Amino acid sequence: MELYYSFSVLIVLASFFSYLNLRYLKLPSTIGIMIIAMISSIVLVITGNIFPTMFTQFSKLILEVDFTEVLMGAMLNFLLFAGAIHINMVDLKEQRAPVIIFSTVSVIISTFAVAGLLFYIAPLLGITIPFIFCLLFGALISPTDPIAVLGVLKEAKVKKSLETKVAGESLFNDGVAVVVFAVILQLTQGSDMEISFGHISWLLIKEAVGGFALGAVLGLGASNAMRKIDDYKVSVLITLSVVMGGYLIAHAVHISGPLTMVAAGIVIGNYGKRTAMSETTKDYLNKFWELIDEILNAVLFLFIGFELLIIQNITSYWLIGSICILIVLFSRFLSIYIPVKTIPFKNKFSKGTIKVLVWGGLRGGVSIALVLSMDEGPYKPILLAVTYFVVVFSIIVQGLTVGKVAAKALSQEEE
Repeated sequence: MELYYSFSVLIVLASFFSYLNLRYLKLPSTIGIMIIAMISSIVLVITGNIFPTMFTQFSKLILEVDFTEVLMGAMLNFLLFAGAIHINMVDLKEQRAPVIIFSTVSVIISTFAVAGLLFYIAPLLGITIPFIFCLLFGALISPTDPIAVLGVLKEAKVKKSLETKVAGESLFNDGVAVVVFAVILQLTQGSDMEISFGHISWLLIKEAVGGFALGAVLGLGASNAMRKIDDYKVSVLITLSVVMGGYLIAHAVHISGPLTMVAAGIVIGNYGKRTAMSETTKDYLNKFWELIDEILNAVLFLFIGFELLIIQNITSYWLIGSICILIVLFSRFLSIYIPVKTIPFKNKFSKGTIKVLVWGGLRGGVSIALVLSMDEGPYKPILLAVTYFVVVFSIIVQGLTVGKVAAKALSQEEE
C-alpha cells in the first residue's frame, strides 16, 4: 500500500506540474516539470517552520522511495527501450564508429580528466577529497544520460547524423560507466576484489557483449512471435514482457540490463517493425511506448527536482558545485576532442559538430542514482551536492540552449 500511495502522489504531482508547464512556462516538458519541482522544494524548505507537518511528511515520502532502485532497476529499462525502438538501424550503422568510441573511450577519458582536475582544484577551496573518490565522481558524472538527451533532442531539431551520434552514445555508454563506477566503488569500500586490466576488461566485455546478445535474442524472439499473430494488443504485451522479463534475466546472470534493453529495442524497432507488424500494429506500438516514455520522464524529472529536499546544506557547496560544472564541461570537451583528432573517422568532424557534441552531452538521473547508491560516509554529502549542481545546470541551461547552439554552430559552417 505504501508503494501505491507514493506512486499515486507522484503521478498526481507530475500531471499537475505538466499542466502548469504547458499552460504557463511552455518549456520542454521534462525541464519544465523539474524546474517547478525545484521551486516547490525551495518553497517547502522556506515554509517548513510554518507548516512543519507538511514539510516532514513530504520529505519522508521522497526519502522512502529508493531512487537508485526505482530508476536503475525499473524506469531506466522502460525508457531505454522506448528510446531505442525509434532508432533507425541504417542511421546507427553509418555512425557506428563515433558511437562506439564516444560510449567507451570518451567515458574513460572523461572519468580520469574529471578526477584529476577535481583532486588538484578542490584543495584550493579548502576541501580535500581523496583521489579514489574524485575518480568515483568522474565515473558517475561522465556518462551522458540517455533519458535527458533523448528528451531534449526531440525539441532541438539538429541534423539526423548528429542526432544519431548524440543519441547513440547516450544509449550505449551506461554499460561502460556502470562497470567502471562499480569497480571504483568497491575500491573505496576496501573490497579485496581483483583489480587488474584483464579482470576489468572481462567485466566490461561480459556486461556489453552479454547485454547485446541477450537483447538481440529477446528482440528476434519477440519479433518472430509477433509475426505469427499480428495483433496490436498482444504485440504490446510481448514488448512489455521483453522489457520486464529481460531485465530479470539480465539481473540474474549479471549482465548489463540497460544494454539488453537498447539491443532489444533496436531489433524490434527495425527488424520487428519491418517483418512482423501491420501499419495498425506499428501505430499502436509507437503510441504506447511514446506514452510510456512521456509518463515516466515526467515522474523521473519530478523526482530530480524534489531530490533537493534530501541534500543537507546544499547552499554551502555552491562554489565547489560551480567549479565542478566547469570541470565536467572541460572534461567532456577533452573526451570528444582527443578521439576526434587522433582517430581517423570516415567522416571528419567540424568545429560546429564538436561544439554540439560537447554542449549536448547532458547529465541526468543516472548520475544522481549512482551517487545515491554509495554507502554513507564522509565524502557522500559533497559528491551528492556537486552531482546535483552539475545535473541541474546540464538539464536546465544546456538542455534549453542546445537547439540554439546547434543552429548557430552549424549555420556558421554553411556560410
